Amino acid sequence: MSHFLDAFLGVADAALRTLFAKPHATRAAPQPATPPGILTDPERREAGALMRVNHVGEICAQALYTAQAAVTHDPALRKQLDVAAQEETDHLAWTQARIEELGTRPSILNPLWYAGAFGLGILAGRLGDPVSLGFVAETERQVEAHLAGHLDRLPQADSASRAIVNQMKLDEARHAAQARDAGASELPPPAKAMMRMAAHVMTTVAHRI
Repeated sequence: MSHFLDAFLGVADAALRTLFAKPHATRAAPQPATPPGILTDPERREAGALMRVNHVGEICAQALYTAQAAVTHDPALRKQLDVAAQEETDHLAWTQARIEELGTRPSILNPLWYAGAFGLGILAGRLGDPVSLGFVAETERQVEAHLAGHLDRLPQADSASRAIVNQMKLDEARHAAQARDAGASELPPPAKAMMRMAAHVMTTVAHRI
């Protein structure tokens, strides 16, 4: 009973910190190779919307890793998930700071995004560690592709956002590789398609609200 209570309190604390506390990065935000240029109002709005989408992605990453770490019985995997979650906290802090710099706001639906991702993480974890790791690998692969698309869409003058997104892309690729090395199962094509569909809904809505 005590173990269950401790786990519940840990999960609740993680959710509250993710959704309502200011995230603190352990790494400094990536610095652009060239100084940021002047953005037009439309460029600033688009950059802000794209970084809001990326911020939502990091909200979901926190939920996924917290859920999967909570249900695994493998201490080594739990540690791996916790380390990845800390790097995702860096991403959360970087994207939140950049959103503020661009004069916009996070998605008002963040609690909904968190709850949905947490539920998926619990489901994946309950299916066993290989499937859970497979879910991590596929999620990070799709996120990497999504971030590559954002690098194509972000204004060239917004070198600050581009530097953040590029580092996030590198980190996500590494997380996917680590999951595969740890024994991830390949997810079936219908599962991958459903993940892409859910991500499309999230990114489309978060771009606006």
